[in-house]
Amino acid sequence: MNEVEFYDLGQAPYQAVWDLQSAIQQRLVDEKLARRKQKLYKPGDESNDVLLFVEHPHVFTLGKSGDKAHLLKGLAELADIDAEFVEIDRGGDITYHGPGQIVGYPIFDMDRHFTDIHKYLRYLEEVVIRTCADFDIEAGRIEGLTGVWVGDEKICAMGIKCSRWVTMHGFALNVNTDLSYFDHIVPCGISNKEVTSLQEQLGKRVDEAHVKAQLLTHIEEVFDVDVAKVNSLPELDQQFSYLKHQEAKAASH
Repeated sequence: MNEVEFYDLGQAPYQAVWDLQSAIQQRLVDEKLARRKQKLYKPGDESNDVLLFVEHPHVFTLGKSGDKAHLLKGLAELADIDAEFVEIDRGGDITYHGPGQIVGYPIFDMDRHFTDIHKYLRYLEEVVIRTCADFDIEAGRIEGLTGVWVGDEKICAMGIKCSRWVTMHGFALNVNTDLSYFDHIVPCGISNKEVTSLQEQLGKRVDEAHVKAQLLTHIEEVFDVDVAKVNSLPELDQQFSYLKHQEAKAASH
């Protein structure tokens, strides 16, 4: 069974975590190339897959295939709502990240699992569908659209990037999210659908720690992996040490 190293960053800025993902992805790619050139000889030299959880400050992100017109506010107006705008390298259109939303970034070497991106996205959707079911929310898919839906309302957006079959980016599950921020965009470029959250569906605030625990359980089930929480990652001990310190400081309060 493959082992996945899990690290919860707490709340962290989008750009810094994007850079962190890229560095982890590059490490896994570099190791894969080295294995192919027989420069790695011991199994212990091989890194595990990584899973990051994080909560971002208010930010709108636009995928490489997205339309900037789907941001309904001018860039100068974003400061009024304490938000920023970032154009990124994942697939998909525009979405929102913010407090009360659990963002999951699986950095998986799919050569260890299966090399099928559509299947990978369906697996991520299945993880979220099962998690919603744990809270008695019937969620599912809409044919032709990526993500997880409750009726016609999206509860979880998804967008990924894959390099040499190593993934990054992932999913954003609305838990206690301020849904009014979605009013400033055309979410995922879909104008005739609304968004929802666990909180809105249940009519009460939801324990985010419980949601994270259920997500981890279902990631283990769906991907047939063993998720192990780690205290650090090589990148967090090097160029991203400030993220580790920030997360530890947040946990102490």
